[in-house]
Amino acid sequence: MIKQAVIMAGGLGSRFGGRTKAMPKGFIEIDGIAMVERSVQKLIAAGVEEIIIGTGHCYEYYDELAKKYHCIRTVRNENYQNTSSMGTLEVCAPFVKGTALLLESDLVYDSIGLFALDNDIRKNVILASGKTNSEDEVYLETDENGVLSGVSKNKAEIKNVAGERVGISKVSKEFLNKMVDFYDKTRTENAKIDYETVFKKIAKEDPIYVHKIEYYAWTEIDDEAMLTRANTLIYPRIKENEELRKVQREVLLNPGPSTTTDSVKYAQVVKDICPRELEFGNLMEKVSEDLTFFVASPEKYTTVMFGCSGTGADEAMISSCVPPDGKLLVVDNGSYGARLAKIANVYGIETDVFKSSTYEPINLEALENQMKSKKYTTFAVVYHETTTGLLNPLEKICPMAKKYGMTTVCDIVSAYAGMPIDLEKLQIDFGAATSNKHIGGMAGIGFVVCKKDELLKQKDWPMRNYYLNLFDQYKYFQETKQTRFTPPVQTFYALRQAIIETKQETIEKRFARFTECWKILVGTLNEIGLKMLVKEENQSHFITAILIPETPKYNFNKMHDFAREQGFTIYPGKLGNIDTFRIANMGDIKPEEMQRFTKILKEYMKSIDVC
Repeated sequence: MIKQAVIMAGGLGSRFGGRTKAMPKGFIEIDGIAMVERSVQKLIAAGVEEIIIGTGHCYEYYDELAKKYHCIRTVRNENYQNTSSMGTLEVCAPFVKGTALLLESDLVYDSIGLFALDNDIRKNVILASGKTNSEDEVYLETDENGVLSGVSKNKAEIKNVAGERVGISKVSKEFLNKMVDFYDKTRTENAKIDYETVFKKIAKEDPIYVHKIEYYAWTEIDDEAMLTRANTLIYPRIKENEELRKVQREVLLNPGPSTTTDSVKYAQVVKDICPRELEFGNLMEKVSEDLTFFVASPEKYTTVMFGCSGTGADEAMISSCVPPDGKLLVVDNGSYGARLAKIANVYGIETDVFKSSTYEPINLEALENQMKSKKYTTFAVVYHETTTGLLNPLEKICPMAKKYGMTTVCDIVSAYAGMPIDLEKLQIDFGAATSNKHIGGMAGIGFVVCKKDELLKQKDWPMRNYYLNLFDQYKYFQETKQTRFTPPVQTFYALRQAIIETKQETIEKRFARFTECWKILVGTLNEIGLKMLVKEENQSHFITAILIPETPKYNFNKMHDFAREQGFTIYPGKLGNIDTFRIANMGDIKPEEMQRFTKILKEYMKSIDVC
């Protein structure tokens, strides 16, 4: 798994003439997107966490790109006019921590090349293709072991052509350090040496291999003729290849699991690994830290993970967080609040339930009266009640519980990573969530974000639950970087990718996207004349519960099938006494998709004479 990439983008691009006088070559567009930006997108989709771009000519373009893609770090080669690609690579090298991909900024390429390098077992590898007829070929030669032995633009200098250099490579930190050392020693006479020439020098003591994909679709773009060739011949091939690898799109408008990106789906396709290996332990540790970071300070909070659903995380929280002689108060204003109370009852925990409307705001005065009427140790509530889309005001409720000395445990399953949350500010001690829903991973990992000092109080409590015990799982992970029992390995890789994509979009922008989708839906409902169960001002923007139309022609199953035939999955209501259906804004849903769905909804409603 390669976590870093270096894009060398310091050159003048002088062969383009006036086109690149005031713009870097990497910003020339193919199909409406700059070459370098498309490369950044492909690297993110491949699981790269940090992209270092070595800049020079018109560096400010890359600095602006870094504002859009938070994983980019720009490093300026101040001497770019007097050095070549090795000079730019040298200034980037100090920021490389391990194995990294090296790329040039003027490439258009099929993303399968990144996959091939990531899965090549060898440490140092140059990607090569078969014959391109580009008229700007760099030929590679290898010895009998496949190790690079020659690099030249002059084919006559190469005895046996092993392939044509693509401009994408994988190198270890050790190999990169040797490259920089060589460059430092020969800088005086080799200031303009290219990095691939240094490859050949270092390969004599530390092998770098050539990985050839005979019919690989790619091109470098150095001048107008190459740009024309890219647009007419190469890019159409790349586009077709990548379209063929896309997964059929099904937009899930149900409350979860939610729609995922193809890159999250493909992240599960990894080498087999024993989860007890340190490599996987490090991955889980990083996932835990990132999950914490989204909602709290890692200094004060930690995330404990299990192989389970969101309900499993709720069960871990309820069964672990109430002291042996404790008493629990649960708010029930929907199916998920009722579920918390049921879990507590299964474990024989002394519990009182505060019943509230499923579609109207909680009466805070009545709730406070309940809180102070008895000595409760623990308070449980759902942040976003997925039954109806009602958002409970935890910013008022949890401080109130704290006022009466209670530990606060909250189901934040369908709010986590969909809206900005600060657990400390909300005064939440424990928050349960899942790897799917808004975070955009695959279902299968439940987790609880825990305030450390509250979690440590459980140290000597008798265990009510073996598999889902929070403190035992936490303690074991701190000591070993492992979960006590076999984790869902592939699901963790998918969650890691989902975290990368969440960081890139940001939770604030994600909430804005969901809100835009919600507004599109609400506008259509008002146009059709359908009523919503929860008033707009109390809705989460994640779930909209819609009252069914008052006509015998309405049939949810027929509406479901009509939408499903066109790529949308919808979900019935979950209230026993009120007939509704629900539309969710979760996961990788886009505003244009909600526009398409609302047309389908309107079409169905017209067919039954509702509008």
